Amino acid sequence: MDSYYMREALKEAQKAYDLGEVPIGCVIVRGGEIIGRGYNRTEADGCAMHHGEIMALKEADRATEGWRIGGDLYVTVEPCPMCMGAILNSRIDRLIIGTDNPRFGAAGSVVNLAAFRAFNHSVAVTEGVLAEECRALMQSFFKSLR
Repeated sequence: MDSYYMREALKEAQKAYDLGEVPIGCVIVRGGEIIGRGYNRTEADGCAMHHGEIMALKEADRATEGWRIGGDLYVTVEPCPMCMGAILNSRIDRLIIGTDNPRFGAAGSVVNLAAFRAFNHSVAVTEGVLAEECRALMQSFFKSLR
């Protein structure tokens, strides 16, 4: 099932790519249903906070009528520290990552906020789901900028 939902996140990432945004996509699943979708919109919206994870969390907030979302969050690229903070605060149960983020990754690549013991919530992390596809989309995007 993880591959199915990561493919949905990749569809979101493609939307970002088509807008000229860094192609990161996200879906949030609870009870087998997608309750939040998002993709990077920082340039389009002129807002540094409009990462795919944040956009999906906002939609899931509306779907659940509350900020304690829980469920599984699928994202094509390892979240940055800002997004990891939002994931933890939203009480996401499981974080499923496509590919790592060696520059800003906050789920183990640079820092590991997912398992930081001082926080009152931690999130289980699964890495490498459709890693090649997720990595290829990012590489294609950055190659097109050169």
